[in-house]
Amino acid sequence: MTAIPFAKMHGTRNDFIVIDTRERSIPNLAHFARRYCDRHSGIGADGVLAIETSPVADARMRVINADGSEAEMCGNGIRCVARFLAEAGAPERLAIETLAGIRETVIESREGDWSVRVAMGATSIERGTIAFPDATVVRVGNPHVVLFVDALDSYNLAMLAGRITDEPAFADGANVHLAVVESDRVRVRHFERGVGETQACGTGAVAVAAAARMRDLLSTPMRIEVPGGTLLVDFDARGEARLLGPAARVFDGVLYDDVA
Repeated sequence: MTAIPFAKMHGTRNDFIVIDTRERSIPNLAHFARRYCDRHSGIGADGVLAIETSPVADARMRVINADGSEAEMCGNGIRCVARFLAEAGAPERLAIETLAGIRETVIESREGDWSVRVAMGATSIERGTIAFPDATVVRVGNPHVVLFVDALDSYNLAMLAGRITDEPAFADGANVHLAVVESDRVRVRHFERGVGETQACGTGAVAVAAAARMRDLLSTPMRIEVPGGTLLVDFDARGEARLLGPAARVFDGVLYDDVA
């Protein structure tokens, strides 16, 4: 049996098992994620965040969903990784490599659940590319579909996400978000590919903000209210998004298993 230290963390209740694989790798991360993300027989999480060495940044983050699939980027997860590394002695400003590119993070506050800002980069917006005329396709390193609706509870989100992700444009699936714009905020429900409905989705919050900005529905910074809390999204002069939100460390533990 191999001892595998881990931290259970979450960003607005989008929860993760964080493991540092820079010195001890886990060959089959997909199997590891399926086993330990199970909420009945494992630790329970939306995904696994594996920290690796990077030749081009301070560290590399891999995002393995609960079903074993790999995501390009995770806005809530990268804040947790930034906190994990900072608590291990890393600087408060980091460049973290992801499949979506290098993302820069900065610790804004160490109080409570901490507060971390992420430079999310440019978003790409598409309309009319799928058979849902009111949908906006937004790419934030990974694919998202945003639908502005009158009421969040008027839809079967899982069924809707299944129909949308059957579209030819999404060979690898997509994240689907329902959004309601109110006077000073946007309320959102998220369906993440490889996970299901989640308490929060950081890249999804950015996608919703980008779609709302394109439609002139709200000015930035935007308050995005998700089931697990509040995220803030703003855009710089170049139109690149920045995401601000909490990164909570719930507990640390050690797994003893032969998966490594």
